[in-house]
Order: sequence, then C-alpha cells, then structure tokens
Amino acid sequence: MTKKIYFDDIKIGDAMPAFASAPITRTNLVRYAGASGDFNPLHHDETFVALFGMQRVIAQGMFIMGITSNAITQWIDNKYLRNFKVRFSGMTEPADLTDFENTKTRATITVTGEVVKKFAEGGENLIQCDITAMDALGSVKLTGSFIAALPSK
Repeated sequence: MTKKIYFDDIKIGDAMPAFASAPITRTNLVRYAGASGDFNPLHHDETFVALFGMQRVIAQGMFIMGITSNAITQWIDNKYLRNFKVRFSGMTEPADLTDFENTKTRATITVTGEVVKKFAEGGENLIQCDITAMDALGSVKLTGSFIAALPSK
C-alpha cells in the first residue's frame, strides 16, 4: 500500500524512491508470455535468437514497462496517475541458470525518477516525474515520464 502523498509536500528535484526488481528469470518470461500472449520466439527460443547472433533470449519490453509501472505505483497510488509514457532503450537478458552468478545483477531492474515539473491544469494539481529503468551494470532499458494528480492538504 502506498503512503498518501500531497502536492504541497513535493518539490521539483525530489527523487522518486528507487525500486529494484527481483532478478528476471526465464520463468518470468514464460509467465509473462502466457499472460500477455506475446509468444515471439525472441523471448523463449535459443535457436531462433542464435540466428541473429544473440547469446540469450530477451525479456519482453512490456514486461520491463510493467516493472517500471509497479515502481511508480509503489510510490503514488495508481488512481492519481494521468499519463505514463516510455521509450525503450535496450534489451534485457534474463538470469541464466548456467551463469547465474554473473547475470543475476544484470537481470535486476532498478527504477529511479525525479520530479521535473509541478503545475495546475483542469482543476488538478499535477506533478511530472522523469523515470529511468536500468540494470545493475548501468545499461538503460527504458526512459520515460508520468504525470500524477495529487491531492492538496
């Protein structure tokens, strides 16, 4: 459950609480494929990805976006969200059981954000926050922003 956040308490430059996912595994990708219907072989077929010179399957972009939206709604209740947009920047490989020690940190997604704007529009007090999702090696997976309408005290 999120803590109640008020427009009056937010300042430009405030950081969104950092959020770190659990390591992404192949099991996560299979579950997401079943839930979303995204059965692109890039997400599950090693033979297929090898045709493109890739060493491993990659996570669905929308799965990474889902992790990012979870990070946002851990801070701000989803009923306050008015807009959420992202731009995908990099591929995410899951942790591989044959090389788990080297890949477990790379397969963990950290989401950070910063409030860049406060404004009133349409009778609502709004904040805009720029966000970034990256792996533990610093490789950016997506960038974006969201707008939330926050209550006043």
